[in-house]
Amino acid sequence: MSSALSITSAVPDPALLDLPWNLPLELWPDETIAALPKGISRHLVRFVRLGEHVLAVKETTAEMAQHEYELLRTLNRLDLPCVEPIAVITGRTSATGEELAPVLVTRHLRFSLPYRAIYSQTLRPDTATRLVDALAVLLARLHVAGFFWGDVSLSNTLFRRDAGAFAAYLVDAETGKLYDGALSAGQREHDLEIGRINIAGELLDLQSGGRLDEDVDPVVIADRIVEAYRDLWVELTASESFPETERWRIAQRVERLNELGFDIEELSISRDDAGARVRIQPKVVDAGHHSRRLLRLTGLDAGENQARRLLNDLDAYRTSGDRVGHDEEVVAHEWLARVFEPVVRAIPRELRGKLEPAEVFHQLLEHRWYRSQDEKRNVPLAEALTSYIETVLRHRRDEMTVVDPPTGSITAPITVVEDWRDKV
Repeated sequence: MSSALSITSAVPDPALLDLPWNLPLELWPDETIAALPKGISRHLVRFVRLGEHVLAVKETTAEMAQHEYELLRTLNRLDLPCVEPIAVITGRTSATGEELAPVLVTRHLRFSLPYRAIYSQTLRPDTATRLVDALAVLLARLHVAGFFWGDVSLSNTLFRRDAGAFAAYLVDAETGKLYDGALSAGQREHDLEIGRINIAGELLDLQSGGRLDEDVDPVVIADRIVEAYRDLWVELTASESFPETERWRIAQRVERLNELGFDIEELSISRDDAGARVRIQPKVVDAGHHSRRLLRLTGLDAGENQARRLLNDLDAYRTSGDRVGHDEEVVAHEWLARVFEPVVRAIPRELRGKLEPAEVFHQLLEHRWYRSQDEKRNVPLAEALTSYIETVLRHRRDEMTVVDPPTGSITAPITVVEDWRDKV
């Protein structure tokens, strides 16, 4: 390996030196490559195993790699949904001295999938709509932070399941730019139009390959991002004026934003000269309201919709029995130990790569509700869990990066503590 090899990394991992940097990326040996679904990219991208992790390695230019690396680091510090940058590798040469392309290394986002892998056969209309809605939320969050993407598309996004919806993560930022102040309306509309055109093209490509439901109109679905984005943007940023006697609308606006998963750090409230009307406007808006509350109470790091579902279950648990009035954090710890963790421990080891624990718990509650409705009885949680594992979870594809094959399976009977729902 050439001594000119240079690795730029905030947290350098010596194991990076073990990868075959003296070979073109397309010639890396199979034992190094992790077979994971990929989206469409203008650059060559390969997934590689490194210890317990999987990394994405993208060949590009030194300037573009460094730009994207620094931009992703900043977006991570701002807690925006995107992949984690690991390193920029330059000075690569082959055994014969030929210069090889620099690379950007990022960490693969566990439990995420490119849009083309969400459904291996046919993308259904409601799924296509949910993907676009998730992308609209991601774009609004980026714009609130002053980030201009420049290449909005499904291909440049990874998706995680989030309690019946999807959460979107930026995976390609090479065309992006972060501004100190707010983006202009023209910049936002330009990003939005890029997204609309790209999404239409991507869905038309799926349609030509027979992977898009015949009832889906690619143009209508692509137009959806414009509608979803604009509705969300108005809710996040628009000022609102109302009579002074209707002060309850201030709390209502905050609650609407919380339901969308956003917190308000500052709210501007002013009266007109006559003092007859009140005007409010959110000043700083941040996403993750439910995720942060769940993390604070339980230590669980979940998607926004997953967190909302788990918090609903926690709140119902707190109002059951004699727990009303008890300290919220104490009850949350009890719920975690008696309800959530037993379910997670009961999942057989060979099935734990199927879905995130929070998504499993959400789907279990859905499964139990539907079974109870169908059978017109209160199905016990332990019974629902056994049924869910055998009829649903076991037949799903893995959505977590699994580096090594499972060495065994858990065959012990499933045990769950007596659940509070079985008594109500």
